[in-house]
Amino acid sequence: MSKHRSTTSTTRSSPVIGVLAAAGITVSLMQTLVVPLLPDLPRLLHTTAGNASWTITATLLAGAVATPVIGRLGDLYGKRRLLLVSIALLVLGSVSCALTDSLTAMVVGRALQGMGMSVVPLGISLMRDVVPPERLGGALGLMSSSLGVGAALGLPAAALIAQHADWHVLFWGAAGLGIVMALLVLFLVPGTPATAAGGFDLVGALGVGTGLVCLLLPVSKGADWGWSSPTTLGLFAAAIVVLLAWGWWELRTSAPLVDLRTTVRRQVLMTNLASVAVGFSMYAMSLIAPQLLALPKETGYGLGQSMMAAGLWMAPSGLVMMAVSPYAAKLSAARGPKTSLLLGTLVIAAGYALALPLMGHLWGVLVVSSVVSAGIGLAYAAVPMLIMGAVPVDETAAANGLNSLMRSIGTSASSAVVGVVLAHMTTRMGSVTVPSQAGFRTGFVLGGAGAVLAALVTLCIPGRPPHSPPASRRPSLRSWPFERSRRWPHVSSPGQT
Repeated sequence: MSKHRSTTSTTRSSPVIGVLAAAGITVSLMQTLVVPLLPDLPRLLHTTAGNASWTITATLLAGAVATPVIGRLGDLYGKRRLLLVSIALLVLGSVSCALTDSLTAMVVGRALQGMGMSVVPLGISLMRDVVPPERLGGALGLMSSSLGVGAALGLPAAALIAQHADWHVLFWGAAGLGIVMALLVLFLVPGTPATAAGGFDLVGALGVGTGLVCLLLPVSKGADWGWSSPTTLGLFAAAIVVLLAWGWWELRTSAPLVDLRTTVRRQVLMTNLASVAVGFSMYAMSLIAPQLLALPKETGYGLGQSMMAAGLWMAPSGLVMMAVSPYAAKLSAARGPKTSLLLGTLVIAAGYALALPLMGHLWGVLVVSSVVSAGIGLAYAAVPMLIMGAVPVDETAAANGLNSLMRSIGTSASSAVVGVVLAHMTTRMGSVTVPSQAGFRTGFVLGGAGAVLAALVTLCIPGRPPHSPPASRRPSLRSWPFERSRRWPHVSSPGQT
């Protein structure tokens, strides 16, 4: 009877895992959706190149601000409900972009698409509630790696559509995918009760939003504005002041947006710091490889591929990331998620080391991007297990949202640092200035350094406690108030005073 019940539960969970992973891949497509359009956006939107870059910056900022806020709302009001809200925002943003030739409407639409990035942390947290313990590790790995998978697969698909159809079709397609995902979530993903008590911390939400905008905006635009310009320095100073004030408030309010006492636990803190470094390494490859593939062969080191061909050479890396996640789950179950995260960071570093001798060959770039993606798949599969193993049940969505924010900070820093390197280490090709071979090599070294830093941080994560209960005995939804009061006595259960 027990075996039959387990088999039935596993069978029922398969569509849930598939739908949530597909939703994660769908929202991650938004990262690379406009990349093929970037050279033409100033003409298409009747604006300058600097203004057109806001179509990327708006998505980044909106996603970073919305993720911890929507994660907390998911804990308070139900994760599936906020999952549907996030997908609806993505659809609304896609339709806004599809109907316009205006920069303003395009930036607003891209910001709404960015808010849809909350789907991934919400999906990870929802899996903890509805997926059987024996399948949870693999499901979390697949969901966590969906961001990289969608970004890798989206580039060739977007390039193909942009090359052969009107550019608005890209956004109509994104809206259609969003509607399909919303229907699948509505009919196949079960709802779960809210796991958190208390109200929504509006002051905390405004504080973290303001602080993140002040931090990430100069990181993204500092190269255009000048790193020593009053605007850049002023925003960085404002970020420090606002985030310190926000931290002061969060430590004193009764129902904080983010429980900072939980986030400074060594396991959570070190995992988040490692996520920043892994995000840096992941985005470095996304920045360097397409440019290297597309650079003309006349440079002596460029590989002379079209945008669509470059995307196709990069696409297998997304499939590798997806294929690795089940093995990462098995490794985490056998040796602990810390081991999987450490191995992933070392594989990423090895991939960047291979880049230096292999960057002059098409097959070499394919090998390097696949090895790096395999490492990212191992690392990202372990991160949710480390986070959820150290936070109360009523904070899982908010904690995963904060971890997604850490990844975003890593990718933003990578965009700024690697972008500066490629913009300043250049060579002349006729009348055009292009990144030099030394610039690409330096970018690869920086990506590898980020992976090594992530490995060192991972070593600081505490190992599995010797008397910790196995995953199959983790608190159920029905018993979580009692279990939470036993495991986290400083936090009162719902209904307690």
